[in-house]
Amino acid sequence: MSGVEEQVAALEQMDLHQLRAEWDLRFGAPPTARSAKMVRLALAWRIQAQALGGLSREMRDALARTGRVVAEGQDLGAGATLRRTWDGVEHVVTVQEGSFDWNGRRFRSLSGVATAIAGTRWNGRRFFGLRS
Repeated sequence: MSGVEEQVAALEQMDLHQLRAEWDLRFGAPPTARSAKMVRLALAWRIQAQALGGLSREMRDALARTGRVVAEGQDLGAGATLRRTWDGVEHVVTVQEGSFDWNGRRFRSLSGVATAIAGTRWNGRRFFGLRS
């Protein structure tokens, strides 16, 4: 096993606190993610990228050409209204510039709204019938 492989394998034994400490030691302020799995994956990628060079120039250029990532549902345009009846109550969501408004609350993602309405994790596009 190479040194990089050993370093990445060692991450599997670390909890979230240890992963953040490792990140801080290597790269500075750790991400604010609260998922050990996500921090572990990001840290593994950073370790490998540092050792092996990261993304090629061609890949960076290809990613730059794809454009800005837009939150799900934002492609509907500001002012669009989504309706969903859940447990006998009609819920109305308005697409804002960069967010979604439901019951006077703002959400960064449509999935966040769906989860707040249903009380359990949902894909926003599926919940509002925008995807099968």
